[in-house]
Amino acid sequence: MLAMATLGFAVTFWAWALLSPLGATLREQLALTSVQQSLLVAVPVIVGSLGRIPVGALTDRLGARRMFPAVALLTVLPVLYLGHLADSLAGYLAGGFFLGLGGTTFAIGIPFVNSWFPPHRRGLALGIFGVGMGGTAISAFSTVQLARAIGPSFPFDLVAAVLVIYAAAAYLLLRDRPDRPVAPGSMLNRLATSLSMPVTWALSFLYAVAFGGFVAFSVYLPTYLTNAYHLDRSDAALRTAGFVILAVAMRPVGGWLSDRFQPVAVLVIAYGAVALPALVVAFGFPLIPVATLAFLGMAAALGVGTGAVFALVARLVVPERVGAVTGVVGAAGGLGGFFPPLVMGLAYGVRGDYTLGFLLLVATATAAGLFTASVVRRRAEQVPAAAG
Repeated sequence: MLAMATLGFAVTFWAWALLSPLGATLREQLALTSVQQSLLVAVPVIVGSLGRIPVGALTDRLGARRMFPAVALLTVLPVLYLGHLADSLAGYLAGGFFLGLGGTTFAIGIPFVNSWFPPHRRGLALGIFGVGMGGTAISAFSTVQLARAIGPSFPFDLVAAVLVIYAAAAYLLLRDRPDRPVAPGSMLNRLATSLSMPVTWALSFLYAVAFGGFVAFSVYLPTYLTNAYHLDRSDAALRTAGFVILAVAMRPVGGWLSDRFQPVAVLVIAYGAVALPALVVAFGFPLIPVATLAFLGMAAALGVGTGAVFALVARLVVPERVGAVTGVVGAAGGLGGFFPPLVMGLAYGVRGDYTLGFLLLVATATAAGLFTASVVRRRAEQVPAAAG
């Protein structure tokens, strides 16, 4: 069950991230400004993020066996549209809007995996599931190269075929836990209850910084490396894939550390490990070796942080509400990834460099660390194992 959920997460995230490696190419083809280019790659992020709210609540009711195949099949439509029909900024924005559906599967997999594992193993299990966000690395590695080698529509056709195959396999193999708790009431009532819980908002902020930082770099780092260091697009895409792979690999580590130690302590260290490298990058050091090491440090810290946040969700949220809370928290994470590319685009358009953007990241990560060490720590001590 864990393997199938992780595979579904990876495949749909591969689809979700198809536009970002093509950002520089589309900028030339469509004569886009830096802000328009940022908007183009950010639209799927915000739609996929907000879509997690209803999808998470639906998963609490319908289960993952229905939701995973349905979302995979629905994502095929915008993938094929973008590969064959879109030919203008408006067309790509419309396709990107519906492509955001692929980013909602996170809210399906978290409650599903959570239900199959006992509390003391959920951190690692959810971290392993989180490896599926490496679908963005698959896109970063392959999209530009396949488009150049075979044709511009081939990456989209390939992803569409993989989505159909996965939907069929998921329908045949996935099974919801028979005794999983089902939240009572309508979807709107469950969402209202989740939104009224202070812990939902606290976790949302933490995930907005951790996962939002990962998403922001995965979609905007190719543009940043191209503009700031004048790298070739393929080189920039491969370096971005390395960033993504390291962050993905560290997510289970964050979950494992949270199982062994307190998630709060892991998060405080992770946010500090984001702020320091971001400060280094803000000063404009050469890419090799200083900036490269700084980016790798940020990738590792963001990966650990994303794993630790959902280990904290498993401890603080009762099982029947994990889907609805995950939807809100996951939406906040995606929204956290929506705004930084826009800020980076504006900063570069006005100042001609990215210093301001990285200084804002330093301030945000520092604030998240302080919030975790104070407010969240007190909450965790009051409710040490609500999900148990």
